[in-house]
Amino acid sequence: MPIVANVLVGLVAIIHVYILVLEMFLWETPRGMKSFGTTPETARLMATLAANQGLYNGFIAAGLAISLFLSGDGAFVLKVFLLACVIVAGLYGAATVSRRILVVQSIPATLALVAVVLTA
Repeated sequence: MPIVANVLVGLVAIIHVYILVLEMFLWETPRGMKSFGTTPETARLMATLAANQGLYNGFIAAGLAISLFLSGDGAFVLKVFLLACVIVAGLYGAATVSRRILVVQSIPATLALVAVVLTA
């Protein structure tokens, strides 16, 4: 079960790296605008804000990746904290922006969190 938990944690980290790339580097491209439902004008106006959000997603990804190389209580606490943050952020995003965020962020993080807790 620890392998499953770590694979799920790694998947959540990869999702957040992808979000970082979308928000920081692809925001004003057709792929970025399609992903976030923006127009060229709104994408241009929001580019700096999106890049900032992307950076935060990168921090989440980095923390989750680091947690995979730690052991003991520190790894457990870091995984639980960061996965809980992703779940809460996903719930907020689903309530305020798009329900798709629930599927992309909260559900994978919830599955990872359950696996992490079950392996403790």
